[in-house]
Amino acid sequence: MYGPIADTIRTQRLVLEPLEVHHAEEMAPVLDDPRLHRYIGGEPLTLDELRARYAHLAAGPAPFHQEYWLNWIVRRVRDGQAVGYVQATVTPAAPEFTVASASAGATVTPGPPRLVASVAWVIGMPYQGFGFATEAARALLDRLAAHGLRDVVATVHPDNRASATVASRIGLRPTGETRDGETVWRLPRRAAPT
Repeated sequence: MYGPIADTIRTQRLVLEPLEVHHAEEMAPVLDDPRLHRYIGGEPLTLDELRARYAHLAAGPAPFHQEYWLNWIVRRVRDGQAVGYVQATVTPAAPEFTVASASAGATVTPGPPRLVASVAWVIGMPYQGFGFATEAARALLDRLAAHGLRDVVATVHPDNRASATVASRIGLRPTGETRDGETVWRLPRRAAPT
């Protein structure tokens, strides 16, 4: 699944580059603000810790995990400045079954395999308020949709109004679900064409 789905993505103002270990040097100062971690948790990583994290992410999950890790740094086109990152973790969803009833009994068949993409975006403090998160997240959703991934979720801390605004602008809607104290937002499912 990596192939073209993980290639560089371009928008009017941004370039999303597939994450590599060397990006740690320029991303460390972008992510080195405790205010940024208020809703996403943790604290700023040292350069060595960020390098190790990026090495882990770039390597991807172990082959027996049935998921894909897709990570991009977000960079401004006009000056090449790294401003944040977007990511998607793609996992298989529980199968949906259909039941066909007949006079002699019922036939239960699994539906087609379905993948769910859990997405996230983080933009450094000095670069917030310019629409970069919305533009980058929308580009990410467009890339996922182009590869058939339309089941998309994000989790947003209930007090993080900026991320809730981004989620809303890219078409996600809050659900009644929570995960680790965060609200689950979901792209509304569209009926299959007939």
